[in-house]
Amino acid sequence: MTPDVPLHLAASLRRRDHLLSPWPWRALAYLATTLPVAGPLSIGLLVVGAPLMAVLNTVRQDRPVELPIVVFLTVVALLVLASAPVVSIAVAAIERWRLRLVDPRPVHRPRFTGLAARYTSAAAWREVGYTFLLGGLVPLAYWLLFLLVLLDATLIASPWLASGSDPVIVVWTTIDTPREAIPYAAVGVLCVPALVYLAGLLAAGQATAARRLLDGSADATALREVTRSRARLVDAYEAERRRIERDVHDGAQPRLTSLTLQLGLARLDVPDDSPAARPLAVAHEQAKGLMVTLRQIVQGIRPQHLTELGLAGAVRELAGAATIPVDVRADLGQPLPEVVETTAYFVVSESLGNVARHARAGRAEVRLTRSAGSLVVEIEDDGRGDADPARGSGLTGLADRVAAVDGRLLLSSPPGGPTLVRVELPCPR
Repeated sequence: MTPDVPLHLAASLRRRDHLLSPWPWRALAYLATTLPVAGPLSIGLLVVGAPLMAVLNTVRQDRPVELPIVVFLTVVALLVLASAPVVSIAVAAIERWRLRLVDPRPVHRPRFTGLAARYTSAAAWREVGYTFLLGGLVPLAYWLLFLLVLLDATLIASPWLASGSDPVIVVWTTIDTPREAIPYAAVGVLCVPALVYLAGLLAAGQATAARRLLDGSADATALREVTRSRARLVDAYEAERRRIERDVHDGAQPRLTSLTLQLGLARLDVPDDSPAARPLAVAHEQAKGLMVTLRQIVQGIRPQHLTELGLAGAVRELAGAATIPVDVRADLGQPLPEVVETTAYFVVSESLGNVARHARAGRAEVRLTRSAGSLVVEIEDDGRGDADPARGSGLTGLADRVAAVDGRLLLSSPPGGPTLVRVELPCPR
């Protein structure tokens, strides 16, 4: 098992060892690969925006606007809006692929149902919104970052720039000699970590926007009363589960333990050659077996080590007992609600069981992340893939358990692997 490591750039930024990790380099790669995508989009928006700004400036100066220009701009704007849902298909595909640089968590790709649906589905218009964001706001933010980097590079290089015959202007002052430039160079060096963090914040912000807008979950309108009824049923189930667990642990289990002890004492008093010796021995063994079964039932309701160790510790125990090496990465923070914790535990337990029975895998990895009001549980293995809920692999029952707490289960299992089970459970902070 590996130690806890950040699962994405935003989590790494909150850690003290961020600058020593690979994440700053991944953020830089993400920012650099944004330019070939955002550049053409910004140029296209500029072609439309520049004439529009000229018209607005003309109106502001109370000068008449020629009708052909207004008609032209209207036609161009309508063409841009009409083509945006189609253009955003390629942009969204590239951005989902690039997102793995700073956030390896999978992003659900909406199913393509035809060009007509691109103009009616909310997921398509979210992709359009991200396309305009990428072509409009992102280049401005990148330009500001570039100016700050250029200014810092000037400060660092000021001793060399001042070694010539002409004075050099640095920020707000003029430098004549390299000795005068040394303090400015020192400030520039000290600002490098701050710029690294600023670049990481910019990349993390863009990645967050991409995940929010490009995660094409199915568009559906939930009935509020049904949702509230389901929440009441879940709460009632949890209360009843705790009552059964308490009654079994405090009532039936001690009585069964006493019965097993009495049978054991009776066996000591009955001679081995007595006709009652064998039936008594069988009854004693059955009572001991029933105690084990009852203990397993109680633990199945809510495992004791889940209560004692929390979700991360209980999952590590599951990983340690697995038949293949399992890595666990946890980024949970505050304690989780009991119903979410229990559901997540059984998701991991059932998924690792499926890996052992069906996947023919050599390794597996469990990732637990809490962010944006949800707990995300991911189980990935390097097995043969091709998992199908219709073939009775336990995924259907798992999806039902997840749906009971208003969560969702996503599955990616192409033939040849790898298989990824992703479960998202609502978990307000």
